[in-house]
Amino acid sequence: MDSTPAECPSREERFERIRRFVGFALAPALFVGIWFLPVPGLDEPAHRLLAVIAGIVTLWMTEALPLPVTALLGPTLCVLAGAFIPEAGTSAVKQVFRGFGDPVIFLFIGSFLLAEAMLHHGLNRRIAFQILGLPGVGRSPFRLLAAFGAITATISMWVSNTATTAMMFPIAMAILHEMARRQSERTGRETPLARMPFATGLMLLTAFAASVGGLGTPVGTPPNLIGLGLIERSLGVKISFFQWMSFGMPLAVVMVVFLILLFARTCPADAGMAGGSADWLKREKAKLGPVSRGEWNVMFAFGCTVLLWMAPGFMAVALDSRSEPVKWFDKHVPEAIAALIGALLLFGLPVRIQKWEFTLTWREAARIDWGTILLFGGGLALGDLMFSTGLAGWMGKGLAGALHAHSTFGLVALFTAVAIVLSETTSNVAAANMVVPVAIAVAQAAGVDPLPPALAACLGASMGFMLPVSTPPNAIVYGSGCIPLLKMVRHGALLDLVGFLVIVPVTTWFVPWLMKVR
Repeated sequence: MDSTPAECPSREERFERIRRFVGFALAPALFVGIWFLPVPGLDEPAHRLLAVIAGIVTLWMTEALPLPVTALLGPTLCVLAGAFIPEAGTSAVKQVFRGFGDPVIFLFIGSFLLAEAMLHHGLNRRIAFQILGLPGVGRSPFRLLAAFGAITATISMWVSNTATTAMMFPIAMAILHEMARRQSERTGRETPLARMPFATGLMLLTAFAASVGGLGTPVGTPPNLIGLGLIERSLGVKISFFQWMSFGMPLAVVMVVFLILLFARTCPADAGMAGGSADWLKREKAKLGPVSRGEWNVMFAFGCTVLLWMAPGFMAVALDSRSEPVKWFDKHVPEAIAALIGALLLFGLPVRIQKWEFTLTWREAARIDWGTILLFGGGLALGDLMFSTGLAGWMGKGLAGALHAHSTFGLVALFTAVAIVLSETTSNVAAANMVVPVAIAVAQAAGVDPLPPALAACLGASMGFMLPVSTPPNAIVYGSGCIPLLKMVRHGALLDLVGFLVIVPVTTWFVPWLMKVR
C-alpha cells in the first residue's frame, strides 16, 4: 500500500507524455485532412475555420502545447488561413482578435488582482483560522470537517480553486498531523496519515469544495466567466452578478453540504482524535497577530467591489429594473468596471506612506494567472468566428438531427454530461470554450432556448473530480499520499453524478423563470 503513491506518478507521467505526443501528431493531421476534405454545406471561410478548430480542440484536449499558447495559436491560424468573413473597414487582426478586448477579460483581471492582494497579505488565511478557531469547532471531527468545507468553498467563490486549495492544503495537513499525534499518544503506536480514513476525507473535501465553491459567483471559476461572455456575445443576454448568485449560491451550498455529509459518513474519525487540533488552531490563530493595514485595505477594496457588483440587483428589487437609477448604474458601472475600481484602489491605498508602500505593487500584480486570461480571450475569439462564419449553425443543425434531442431538458442533460466528461480529461477552461458554443448552436438549430443548455455546459465544465489530472486541486491533494486513487475515482464519480442531478433541473426550469422575473 505504501508503494502506491510512488508508483502512480510514474504511470501518470507516462500517460501524459503519450497523450501530448498523440496530440502533437494528431492536431496538424486533422487540420490538413479537414482542409482538403470536401464538406457539403459549408462556405470556404467556415470550412477553413472547421480545420483550425479541429486542430485547436485536439491540442486543448491533449495539452500538447500550453493551453494559453494554443489559445493564441487559434486566432493566429484564422488570420493566416482566412478563416473569417471580412468586415468592411476592419483589419483582419482587429476583427479576429477582438475577443481579447471583451469587457469580461477585465472582469477577470480585476478579480484576479483582488485575489492576489488577499493572498499576499494573508487575509484568506486569517479568515480560515478565525472560523476554524471558533469554540467547539476543533473538538469535533464532524464540526471540523463542516467548517473546513464551508471555509474552502467560501474563499473559492472569490479566489481561484487552485489558489484556495494551495492555501488550505497545508492547514489541513497540519491539522491531520496533530490528530495523528493525538491518536499515537492514546494508542501508544504511530498512526500514518495514509491509514487514517479522516485524512482521505479531509483531503478530498479540500479539493472538491474548492472546485464546487466557485459555482457560487461569476468570478469564482473561469468557466463561469467564459459562459457569461459567450452567452452575452452570441445571444445578447446579460446575466448580472446578482442573478448568477441567485442560482449559483444554492448550487454550491447543496453540493458542499453533500460533500460534508458524505465524508463524515465514509471517512469518520474518533471523537478523541480532534482534541489536539483545537489547541493547535488556537495557537496558530494567535500567531497571526492583529489585523495589518494591508489586510484592512484589501477588505475595503474587496467590500467596495462586492457592493458595486451587488448594487444593481438590490436596486432592481427596491425600485424597478426599468427605473432610471438602475439603467444608469448598469450603463456606467458594469461588473468589469466594478472589478477594476476595486483592483485599482489596491495600488492607491497606502500601507506605509512614509516608505511609499501600497497595498499592491505591480511586481505582485504580475503574478496573476495571465495564461487563463489569454485562454479565455482565445476561446471568445473562436466562438465569435464560429457564429459569424456560419460554422456554429452548420454544426448545430447536424448535431441536432443526429442526436434527436429537441427539448430543453434533453439538450440540458446532454451538454451537462458532455461538459462533465470532457472536464475529466482536459482543463475546465478548455472544456467550457469547446462545449458552450456548440450547446448554443445545437439549441438554436433545434428551435430551443439556447440559454439553459449553454449555462448547463458552463456549470458542467467546473465538475471533473475523478482523477488527479482532472483539475489542479485534485493534483495538489493527491500529492499528500493520503488518497488512494480508487477512492478519488469513486468519490469523484459520485460527486459528478450529484452535480449532474443538481445542474440539470436548475438550468432547465429555475434559470428561465429567473430571467423572466428580472
